[in-house]
Amino acid sequence: MATTTRSKPLVELEAATVRFCGDSGDGMQLAGTQLTNTSALAGNDIATFPDFPAEIRAPRGTKAGVSGFQIRFANSEIFTPGDSVDALVAMNPAALVTNLVDLVPGGILIVNKDAFDEKGMAQAGYVTDPLEDGSLDGYQLFPVEMTRLTRLAVEGLGLGTKESDRCRNFYAMGLVFWLYDRSLEPTHRYIDAKFGKMPAVAEANRRALHAGYNYGETTDAMASQYKVEKADLEPGLYRNITGNQALAWGLVAAAQRSGCELFLGSYPITPASDILHELVRHKAFGVRTFQAEDEIAAVTSAIGAAFGGAMGVTTSSGPGIALKGEAIGLAVMTELPLIVINVQRGGPSTGLPTKTEQADLLQAMFGRNGECPLPVVAANSPADCFYAAFDAWRIAVKHMTPVMLLTDGYIANGAEPWKVPDVDALPRFEVKHPEANGDGPFRPYARDEWLARPWAIPGTPGLMHRIGGLEKQDITGNVNYEPGNHEHMVNLRARKVALVADDIPLQEVDGPASGKLLVISWGGTYGACRTGVRQARKRGGDVAHTHLRFLNPFPKNLGDIIRSYDKVLVPELNRGQLRMLLRAEFLVDAIGLNKIQGKPFAVREVLEKIEQVLQS
Repeated sequence: MATTTRSKPLVELEAATVRFCGDSGDGMQLAGTQLTNTSALAGNDIATFPDFPAEIRAPRGTKAGVSGFQIRFANSEIFTPGDSVDALVAMNPAALVTNLVDLVPGGILIVNKDAFDEKGMAQAGYVTDPLEDGSLDGYQLFPVEMTRLTRLAVEGLGLGTKESDRCRNFYAMGLVFWLYDRSLEPTHRYIDAKFGKMPAVAEANRRALHAGYNYGETTDAMASQYKVEKADLEPGLYRNITGNQALAWGLVAAAQRSGCELFLGSYPITPASDILHELVRHKAFGVRTFQAEDEIAAVTSAIGAAFGGAMGVTTSSGPGIALKGEAIGLAVMTELPLIVINVQRGGPSTGLPTKTEQADLLQAMFGRNGECPLPVVAANSPADCFYAAFDAWRIAVKHMTPVMLLTDGYIANGAEPWKVPDVDALPRFEVKHPEANGDGPFRPYARDEWLARPWAIPGTPGLMHRIGGLEKQDITGNVNYEPGNHEHMVNLRARKVALVADDIPLQEVDGPASGKLLVISWGGTYGACRTGVRQARKRGGDVAHTHLRFLNPFPKNLGDIIRSYDKVLVPELNRGQLRMLLRAEFLVDAIGLNKIQGKPFAVREVLEKIEQVLQS
């Protein structure tokens, strides 16, 4: 068992950033997830950044196959997983060479010494052994024979060499848990739940976990432990949650609070697939899921569900949204409520399937044929995905329109503490379906004050009507080819979307209400921008920040806010798509900060750009 008495000094820290990295089969995501869950239970505020290889199974030991998981845990509120790494765990040379650049000078570097053989170093491009040639002298280097020590720990359990070596991630976990004074109990519970039906494997993982922990306690090389106290967060019940999980739960909650059945039509695609995986588990809430044969079948099945009165949802990433384009136009033409979720990734085409990007905003705005507007909503963090689902569904049913909900790979796979809400405090919005009233024939395109048409359920007596992709006559819904009617309907659908601006909150600003510089962000750049702006203000910078949740239509007061500042900076993980929209809408000469590397912004990148703009 792990040593319970402390024999080494304990150093208190405000925050720590740790990254596990190794081959995609080394269990780095599991190691990071366990440290995340343990830190959340310890009361820290946390932010994570999983980094997956783009290839399903790249050759072992190669740079293309490196998988990583970064977690930052702190004793105060944080918004990002950290710019740099305080402790790096590298399971092989390829992991070291691809991740060392992010380790702070003097940072803790733990490596699996056994992986640094001639072949492994050659695959990583090392000419000499970095553990011996002095190139790592600027770090606290701890070469640990993880493979050998793990095999010794699990000896006698009847496992083969390959099975024994799979426990190395638990050895690395145990060592990091000791280093940061983390409890082993949450991981014990995970092992029991995951491997309970395989006693030998469960025992091997427990032994490896404790072996790593005890190595940290007994080795003379590691002189100190580190402690990050719990954060002063708002009181309540918290749990660790990823963006995709939060989005799935938000959809379930929104369906329940609106009295609708939830139907998901989806085709698997990275990084959106986990929404489908999560919703499959919630049949008890009346959730129905359909894994379609392709993207077109997925979205059209969701449209069919919406026609039948259900909460129709379809999920994808950029390439799948392209395939869904015509059917989304059908939902606009038929004016049915539908949520289209785009978990953005690097493109074009297959692009960077496991990396994050914000390059689908113009696709969300204009990626359909004809004049085909729809509201666009964007989540800003993993936990915020829960509430973004509510906003998207409320707009869809109240305004009878499909809604595009944008997240990205960074948000979808990242995790943070989520305060479990009081169910009774969640928004409730009534969904009304018309019934026959005997006042003449049903008028399927008659409208209310929001220009929304009635959501009639097929089979309701007296409400017989047809829908389809051909242009409809106003009021009657009959097919109509008249030029004047078409122009009228095009303008009417555009006005309906524009009216959503009267039904969303006014835009808020963090910082001075006027001044030299306003930073405008959207989506997953929220954390880096909010932190960068606040750091700039601490240095005396005259700068404010506003983050857009509603991208079409914009909040009604956004123009007034923009005109209150001398300059506007728009950081985006694309070539300037929101900047283009802001320039077109408000005639503002916005400045861009753009990054297209499959990685989120570092706070320092935003801060440096802010200071550059202020000095200019």
